[in-house]
Amino acid sequence: MTDSKYFTTTKKGEIFELKAELNSDKKEKKKEAVKKVIASMTVGKDVSALFPDVVNCMQTDNLELKKLVYLYLMNYAKSQPDMAIMAVNTFVKDCEDPNPLIRALAVRTMGCIRVDKITEYLCEPLRKCLKDEDPYVRKTAAVCVAKLHDINAQLVEDQGFLDTLKDLISDSNPMVVANAVAALSEIAESHPSSNLLDLNPQSINKLLTALNECTEWGQIFILDCLANYMPKDDREAQSICERVTPRLSHANSAVVLSAVKVLMKFMEMLSKDLDYYGTLLKKLAPPLVTLLSAEPELQYVALRNINLIVQKRPEILKHEMKVFFVKYNDPIYVKLEKLDIMIRLASQANIAQVLAELKEYATEVDVDFVRKAVRAIGRCAIKVEQSAERCVSTLLDLIQTKVNYVVQEAIVVIKDIFRKYPNKYESVIATLCENLDSLDEPEARAAMIWIVGEYAERIDNADELLESFLEGFHDESTQVQLQLLTAIVKLFLKKPTETQELVQQVLSLATQDSDNPDLRDRGYIYWRLLSTDPVAAKEVVLAEKPLISEETDLIEPTLLDELICYIGTLASVYHKPPSAFVEGSRGVVHKSLLPRTGSNESVESPDAAPSEVQAADQPSVIPTQGDLLGDLLNLDLGPPVTGPPVQMGAVDLLGGGLDILMGDESEGLRSDVGGSPAMGGSGGPNFSPAPTTTTVPPNVGAPLGTGLGDLFDLTGGVGTLSGSYVAPKTVWLPAMKAKGLEISGTFSRQGGSISMDLVLTNKALQVMSDFAIQFNRNSFGLAPAAPLQVHAPLAPNQSVEISLPLNTVGSVMKMDPLNNLQVAVKNNIDVFYFSTLYPLHILFVEDGKMERQMFLATWKDIPNENETQFQIKDCSLNGDSVSSKLQGSNIFTIAKRNVEGQDMLYQSLKLTNGIWVLAELRIQPSNPSFTLSLKCRAPEVSQYVYQAYETILKN
Repeated sequence: MTDSKYFTTTKKGEIFELKAELNSDKKEKKKEAVKKVIASMTVGKDVSALFPDVVNCMQTDNLELKKLVYLYLMNYAKSQPDMAIMAVNTFVKDCEDPNPLIRALAVRTMGCIRVDKITEYLCEPLRKCLKDEDPYVRKTAAVCVAKLHDINAQLVEDQGFLDTLKDLISDSNPMVVANAVAALSEIAESHPSSNLLDLNPQSINKLLTALNECTEWGQIFILDCLANYMPKDDREAQSICERVTPRLSHANSAVVLSAVKVLMKFMEMLSKDLDYYGTLLKKLAPPLVTLLSAEPELQYVALRNINLIVQKRPEILKHEMKVFFVKYNDPIYVKLEKLDIMIRLASQANIAQVLAELKEYATEVDVDFVRKAVRAIGRCAIKVEQSAERCVSTLLDLIQTKVNYVVQEAIVVIKDIFRKYPNKYESVIATLCENLDSLDEPEARAAMIWIVGEYAERIDNADELLESFLEGFHDESTQVQLQLLTAIVKLFLKKPTETQELVQQVLSLATQDSDNPDLRDRGYIYWRLLSTDPVAAKEVVLAEKPLISEETDLIEPTLLDELICYIGTLASVYHKPPSAFVEGSRGVVHKSLLPRTGSNESVESPDAAPSEVQAADQPSVIPTQGDLLGDLLNLDLGPPVTGPPVQMGAVDLLGGGLDILMGDESEGLRSDVGGSPAMGGSGGPNFSPAPTTTTVPPNVGAPLGTGLGDLFDLTGGVGTLSGSYVAPKTVWLPAMKAKGLEISGTFSRQGGSISMDLVLTNKALQVMSDFAIQFNRNSFGLAPAAPLQVHAPLAPNQSVEISLPLNTVGSVMKMDPLNNLQVAVKNNIDVFYFSTLYPLHILFVEDGKMERQMFLATWKDIPNENETQFQIKDCSLNGDSVSSKLQGSNIFTIAKRNVEGQDMLYQSLKLTNGIWVLAELRIQPSNPSFTLSLKCRAPEVSQYVYQAYETILKN
């Protein structure tokens, strides 16, 4: 008879009856009663009242009954901690039972009872079980240590369990080794700083020996542990790869992916010239192909991992294109993923095969799949130049089908083909224009408008086509409005006499009737350009566009390297690092691939900064809105909030705030432009402003106030400094956190001027424009002295260097740390926030040299408790070199003495806010450590001045 009978009782006095049965003398009756209790517990009934009675049943030799009681105990110990102590004696007793199954059961249950009160009682039994003669007990005890560490880490460390766990890695039984590795890995993940898994060639050898003999899940634990090891040279890496390769033929897909992860990681260290490297590439393909014959869910996970592998090493699967062809019965999520990989593997050798397949897919019934297939044809054209003509004719055939969504996708990809191969396929424009009326999706409409604007001189009725879009201007999406504005300005610059009214109409709609700041700003910029210098406008708007790159959807290399280290985990399915979806810091350790041996490259890791960059220069990105820093947009905008004040100012980057950013604080930009332009005169455009209170300044490129800066001064790159030390640029805002915009930069001071030297890189698929920048209030009032000037839209995969002048007249608010700067950057996609730490020496002013008498008097006047001492280690400069090096960064030597063979330098510096800092630097010729004493009326500055000293002297 089955156990279903235990779930069917519905008596009223059930608890009392169960109580009587639990206390019965008959063993069978007892067992039946416990089963009923467990059944009630399983369906959610509260049977905690029976706790003492069930615990009494622990005193039994029957293994089945003991298991049931332990199950009950695990469930209710948390809600009844005082009662759970009653069970401690039984645990201690069971841990010494002659039956190893009972010993292991006791130790497993001990680990699952998460009650602080009783953990200390369990240490002794656990210690015995860790050294038990039976491997089954030892392997269970190993996992128990990890569970106990989660409840009370300090206790585990004090009792020496971690050392015992490390000893178990050398155990003779492979399953004990695997569980010890799993437990140590689990503990190490929650405490990344502790070096628990101290792997060396000897322990790696033991793990590899155990790998062949333990269960499949044990193998996964060991392989994951191996992936974290750093071999000392390529020979060791090759030896490990040779011993891991047999795992590729395992039946369990998790073992296969873990083995692939280890091999992908260690291949980084192997030279590509090695015969073994080629052999390894060949061995990696079959197991990955085999994974695609599993059920759809497993296929999807395999495909997501293969997608990463193909981006890192396409040569592994370059001959396996056919396995990625879509089957009619594949679920949509598998189809879309296969399509993606097909495009990544497309090459001149297989393009004919791929195109025939894609054309077939474009006639399917699944709309999403068809759209992706049409896009894929366009991506093939861009990737394999020889196939471009065939791709275009295939797309034209698809347009002839007149299926609405197919036509729209085809137009979007043809726009990209025009960008890649200008003046080659423009003959198809007539066909595209025939389908103008059927376009209803923003992306397709925007693409068509771009084509009409870009090739206006070849389309006779371009003005009529664009005018037809203009009729419903306010109903269009922002994407279409922006594209329409640009297209009509292009048309005007190509055919000025015929389109004056049209351009006037669109500028008026964009600047006066629109409440979208991006659109308004672009309208104003075009308006100013056209009204002051149409020739320059032509050079800017009709400038030659850079060709788009082949694969714009590749994962950023540093992120890809990190994801390769997470093959076979959720991160490889989401294509995001664990820090993006795991709450809290637990379990999130940044990983990166190994550097190649014999190369000078550093490990490309998102968090590996060059060692010479001091901690003070390390930026930290502002995470999501739930962070302590809060959402910058929501602050200070509402009524005052009761409670402690948040240390942060409002960043006004939307709406009217952008007008202020652009330099006109009275009425936004409109007063600058001079109202709506009145057209007049013949023989070319005549943009004279209508008579209003203000007129357009004669020079649009005036330094400040006009809002655009000098649009045509394209020489203003990033200057280098002669004296003051400039730290190397570091990434402040990674592309993955800013929708493809990567910002790296540094700070510099030259000739009394502070600047923020930036490199903006577009790693997205779309063009970026309309850049603006704003700082939050900060300790020294740093603020941009001019708008952020990006002279032309930033195309995909393009970078631009900008030097942004700064001043110190902004709003002041004490930050923590003192040199923290929170920045908001806006472009046509979104507003992005990050924070970075600026080195304090950019604030040291040129008139910071104090008179000797003044220095003496001030030193005595500042109280002794304001004096702070620091050690500058590993610095081998002499007194004169130190003095001249520091003077370059405005730290001035007032006097120099030699006392008992050591140089004493007395120095002064002054910060932009008028704070003086006095210093005494002691240098001993034979000692590479300097002693720095700082005195200041604002002692909280001293720490950061010391960091500046260290940065300057060590670089």
